[in-house]
Amino acid sequence: MPRPLILHPDRLFPADETVRAIARRLYAEISGLPIISPHGHTDPAWFAGNAPFENPTALLLQPDHYLYRMLYSQGISLDQLGILRADGSAAQVNPREAWRVFAKHYHLFRGTPSRLWLDHVFAELFGLQTQLGEETADAYYDLIDAALTGDEFRPRALFERFNIEVLTTTESPLDQLLQHRALRDSGWNGRVLTAFRPDPVVDPEYEGFLENLETLGDLTGEDTGTWNGYLMALRRRRQYFKELGATSTDHGHPTAATADLSRNDCETLFDKALRGKCKGSKAELFRGQLLTEMAAMSLDDGLVMQLHPGPMRNHNLELYQRFGRDRGADMPRRTDFVNALKPLLDRFGNESDLALILFSLDESSYARELAPLAGHYPCLKLGPAWWFHDSPEGMRRYRQQLTETAGFYNTVGFNDDTRAFLSIPARHDVARRMDCGYLAELVADHRLEEDEAAELAVELAYTLAKKAYRL
Repeated sequence: MPRPLILHPDRLFPADETVRAIARRLYAEISGLPIISPHGHTDPAWFAGNAPFENPTALLLQPDHYLYRMLYSQGISLDQLGILRADGSAAQVNPREAWRVFAKHYHLFRGTPSRLWLDHVFAELFGLQTQLGEETADAYYDLIDAALTGDEFRPRALFERFNIEVLTTTESPLDQLLQHRALRDSGWNGRVLTAFRPDPVVDPEYEGFLENLETLGDLTGEDTGTWNGYLMALRRRRQYFKELGATSTDHGHPTAATADLSRNDCETLFDKALRGKCKGSKAELFRGQLLTEMAAMSLDDGLVMQLHPGPMRNHNLELYQRFGRDRGADMPRRTDFVNALKPLLDRFGNESDLALILFSLDESSYARELAPLAGHYPCLKLGPAWWFHDSPEGMRRYRQQLTETAGFYNTVGFNDDTRAFLSIPARHDVARRMDCGYLAELVADHRLEEDEAAELAVELAYTLAKKAYRL
């Protein structure tokens, strides 16, 4: 018999009855606040075209690498799920059959945040009352598939139903932002912004780097074969993104390394990159110099910088060659911040007009490096528990290790960083519950008054993100 699907009203709150009661009161005050989603990877075409979502598999399974990395770990191929290959083809898989594979193995997600998010979607959005599994796979598919044909499940209607105040997507500097232009001209009041992600043109080891530089030159009319022209082209693209609503940039580097080279050294290094000879440590130096250049540009144009260092991208070479990027095979690494950021901070660390938000996949850096850095430098703020640590226990560890040194106001609230649009309310709800639980513990320990905790709950759920991302 299928198990019932129950969302307990006290889920994620502390077990102690006194603390739980405080958490309940705090959560009741913030649960209905609008969602600020200042960093993510949803598709702007969804909102520009406002077409119905295709089917449950295309909407809930295929965009979500959290799901298929777990399935892959248990021997289920990406072809069985109909995931697009690197060459643009895909195995001929019926979406219902892919859904059945997913449902049959849904037990694999017990105890994971993916289970929390999906159960929230299934219960709150679709009104399902039994758990997903092999026996309920078709009933789930039929109900969701039918719902997606209704106007109330189109992207803009869901955006409004989710009470999203602002949502930010992430685009390459080579993207002409046609979807964002269409959104701006559509007359719809939903606020969907872009963010500038320059990795394809600032990383000499990125596939197609030299061709990307040529395209960058074509888009801007600048000579990207010279250091000056290259920097001017980047400035022009940043301005173009700003004109279409961008308030932030995002940098997905392997490490947090920065550099502050002389002009001559920059030109020499750029020449190596143009000749395809900027690899390994030279590529690291190039990326590091570009982070410092981006900080200089941010001081001029006001765009908030986000630095997401730490992952070894595409660790599974065979999977990468067959299916391309973002297929669940990125792995966290140890990350240095104190030494790595010093060249940039020596130049810009005391600039209160610069906003640099740091993320980490290396939890050992929280108390040792990130909290002391953000607790001192005016330009630094700390992003929320990210990616592998976007989980109840990850959020708890984040607050426990950072708060005593960095406080709450050197953090930026929560962002969901997701491709899975329907999970956005669930992810924010998890974060709000965990923060209320943490604040309730401080109240119960007599380290905060409850009215202070109530103020902080609003800040963490809403205000800090809005301020940090200049929204």
